[in-house]
Amino acid sequence: MKIEKVMTKKIEYIEADACVYDAIEKMVDRRIRSLVVKPRDEKDVYGVVTVRDIVFKVLGKNLDPGKIRVEEIASRPVVSIDRDMEIEHVISLMNKFNITRVFVHEGKEIIGVVSLLDVMADSLIERAKGGRVA
Repeated sequence: MKIEKVMTKKIEYIEADACVYDAIEKMVDRRIRSLVVKPRDEKDVYGVVTVRDIVFKVLGKNLDPGKIRVEEIASRPVVSIDRDMEIEHVISLMNKFNITRVFVHEGKEIIGVVSLLDVMADSLIERAKGGRVA
């Protein structure tokens, strides 16, 4: 199955120079676990900041989230895949890089995200339909 059928299309972004406190507010308000960090310019790449990054790199070190910029704790570049990639390959990438989400791109644009939960939910749906499980 193509990953395009499993991906979440609603992506939340944040500016690289935003403070971590703004990221916390956005994530709590929207009940999400990650934000895509926008590139600063055409030479820059997308990044990602996760709840884990914020808790371990800022809050766990007693740093002020109002003084730390998102770009200081974001992972760059994001691991991204083509929308036509098979789900089995995506699972293999997640395992290889020990990551919980992979972004889906079309050209230079990020158009979706696939998390471990998305993969697991899809396998549950496929099993309920009597189909093959990844």
